Amino acid sequence: MASRQNAIFIVTGLSGAGKSLAIRCFEDMGFLCVDNLIPPLLPQFIALSYPRVRQIAIVIDSRGGEFLSELTGVLDQIRPEGYPTTVVFLEAADNVLLHRFSETRRRHPLWGQTTLLDAIRQERDRLAEIRAAADVIIDTSDLTAKQLKEKLIASFIQTDQVEASMQVTVKSFGFKFGPPLDADLVFDVRFLPNPHYDPELRPFTGLDVQVQDFVLTHPVTLEFLERFIDLASFLVPHYRKEGKTHLAIAIGCTGGRHRSVAIATYLAGYLRNEGISVVEEHRDIDRQPDHYAAEPSKSGV
Repeated sequence: MASRQNAIFIVTGLSGAGKSLAIRCFEDMGFLCVDNLIPPLLPQFIALSYPRVRQIAIVIDSRGGEFLSELTGVLDQIRPEGYPTTVVFLEAADNVLLHRFSETRRRHPLWGQTTLLDAIRQERDRLAEIRAAADVIIDTSDLTAKQLKEKLIASFIQTDQVEASMQVTVKSFGFKFGPPLDADLVFDVRFLPNPHYDPELRPFTGLDVQVQDFVLTHPVTLEFLERFIDLASFLVPHYRKEGKTHLAIAIGCTGGRHRSVAIATYLAGYLRNEGISVVEEHRDIDRQPDHYAAEPSKSGV
């Protein structure tokens, strides 16, 4: 079997056994993925992409029609070349496949003038030689989608790669302009002291040290950050464990220029220090803060 760091996974098997989920799993882990490649193109594709890309996953199955019968011969051709290939064959019981096709209402690639059950059995017979040539056989009959993904990750993906696959976007915004629609978690920091009301700080943003010093040193901010970091430290690993590969955290203040930016920058820095891949965005930082001019008092933070 190929090492986890250098790997070419050829995923094949019965229709409805989980190949689409498998390729999405590899894609989430950063693999170069190709779905429904016909076998005659496999040697050229591998020669072109490897070792420039060291982690590749390719699905080859019955959708390739008559080309599928060439797969075992192609495998015999590329294996002596020393490529780190692993053939993963997914299968499931007939009754399970019947139920899955009934649920998804997808069309079986061999389903034509025959019943669905006959199409499943014909495909099983057609894939018998490929199954015999597989390095790994996974029966997904009793596996949920989550369990299959966990099994693939545990078997084929490096632990540090799983951790790196989780990307967090930390985004600041102004409630004045509406909350972002793509946020998983939204936090309102309008309760924090507002540097807008200091004429010397007003022209700056939460990216400037003057504003950061003002926002981050208040006792209420220090208490909030302690609780906030504890919550983020708790949530991110659990989201990763559930298979989530992207988490969007939005932090809002009134205009999206001062408090939210300072807090978002602080959180992004903390997460990076914890080894988490972070994208930092400040949606409204360049918008004009004319909203405050109409505010009658400082109480309307």
